[in-house]
Formats: sequence, C-alpha cells, structure tokens
Amino acid sequence: MAALAELGSEIKAIADKAGPSVVGIGNRWRGGSGIVLEDGLILTNAHNLHGGEVSVTFADGREAEAEVRGVDADGDVAVLAVDTGSAPALAWTDGAAAAGDPVVALGNGGGRGARATFGFVSGVDRSFRGPRGRRVRGAIEHTAPLLPGSSGGPVVDASGALLGINTNRLGGGFYQAIAADASLRERVTALGRGEAPSRRRLGVGLVPSRVARHLRRAVGLPDRDGLLVREVEEDSPAATAGIAEGDLLVAVGGTAISSADDLYDALAGEGPLELTLVRGAEERTVTVAA
Repeated sequence: MAALAELGSEIKAIADKAGPSVVGIGNRWRGGSGIVLEDGLILTNAHNLHGGEVSVTFADGREAEAEVRGVDADGDVAVLAVDTGSAPALAWTDGAAAAGDPVVALGNGGGRGARATFGFVSGVDRSFRGPRGRRVRGAIEHTAPLLPGSSGGPVVDASGALLGINTNRLGGGFYQAIAADASLRERVTALGRGEAPSRRRLGVGLVPSRVARHLRRAVGLPDRDGLLVREVEEDSPAATAGIAEGDLLVAVGGTAISSADDLYDALAGEGPLELTLVRGAEERTVTVAA
C-alpha cells in the first residue's frame, strides 16, 4: 500500500503542476482539449475545430472565445489566440520518450473538468493518419487511458513537462500522441504567427492500387501498379498539368509509387514534380507546379 500511496502522490503532484495549463475546446457536446502554449496562445488538434471561432474553458472555469491563429490540418495541430489570463504555459520536455517511461495524460474534454491518468510509453516513432489522410510520423504510443474529448491535451513526463499531444485512440488500451519535438515546436511557432504550412498538393482524388488493378483488368487494360485518379479539382495543379480522371499515376521523379504514402512523401519536397502517368495503355510524363 505504501508504494501505491507514493505513486498516487506522484501522479497528483504532476496533475497539480500541469493541470492549470490544460483547457477545454468547444462545448459540452462537441470538442476536445488544448494546452496553454504561451501567453495568449493555445495549442490543440486541428480535428477539434469546427469553424473560425472556438470556445475555450480554462481549468479555473473561466470561458473565453478564441480565434484560430493557424492550422496545420495534415499534421493535425492548430494554434488559437485567446486571453489566457493567469493560466500558465506548459513547459516542453528537453528529452525524448522511450519505451517504458512513465507518463501522465491530461484532458479537459469540452471544459467538463480536468482528468489525469497514468500509464507507460509503449512505443515511439509510430505513425497514424491525419484528418486529410497524410501519415503523421514520429508519434508516441502510450497506455494512459483517455476519455472522449481528451485529444489535444498533453501527455507529460515524470517532471510534468510536455512530451506529446494526445491525438489518436488505437483501441486495446493504447493511444498515440504527436511528439513534442523540435519539429513540432517549429511548426507551432509558425502557426502562432499566423503562417500557414506550405505543402505541395495535386488536387486529385485517388483510388488505391489494388482497386486500380481490378478496374484496369475489368476494361481489358494490362496490370500496372499505381494510383488511379478518380477526380481532379478544377484549377488545381493537377488540372493545370493536364492530369485527367482515369489516369494512373505510376511514378514521381522516376521513382515508382504504389501507395498514397509514396505520393505524400514525394509531395513533402519543394519545387515542380515530374509525374509519370498511364492513360489507357500510353505512358507519359507531365510537370506539376504543385
């Protein structure tokens, strides 16, 4: 019992330290959690936002309307501007998570009050899909239970410092958090200045490779790995380059692509893209100013 009491005291101390920095996002029926980033700024998940203005409930019960300062939908993070009052900013960890590390997860779903749970890091450098399908890499996997509405809240280390932003429920008692690393700091600093992330995009809807092979067989075309274009946005980079519905995207810069992740990885760079496609049975290369 003494060991359990000591553990409970440690968790309480961490919750008391980090809890005032955890806020509720949205309302009691829809929303998530967030973290006081610095005076006047809140960090949360992009998927918690539903419009340009957001209600924020602080740990002391105060409510305020926030404005969206910057959103990275692909990375599932957003920064809000609001009067944070006396709510303290949560310190970021100086280290990196490792499997077996003890952690405490906190949330204030919809402003219904702070909750803290205990668990361990079960894995690092994991990945998951962001709201728009891009793979978010480098996530921390942990076992601290989370109630609905906890996404956007912090998972902290034994000192109460921010280790990650709780984002994804895996099931089976496992959860994922976006790692609070140097890359995230750089992104949220830019979002706090109102700078939108610059990522190349094509503006197409795609059919997975396995479905594309089936459809090509059905119309008597030879098998070929690639991503089938099912729609092209008007005035998009793809439309300007002449990509059309029914084209099969097979390579970028001479490197074969067989999954959406291959294409997303290629889009992570800068400058125009040399994209190889198959139209019917004819192969051609186009330049996309994405």
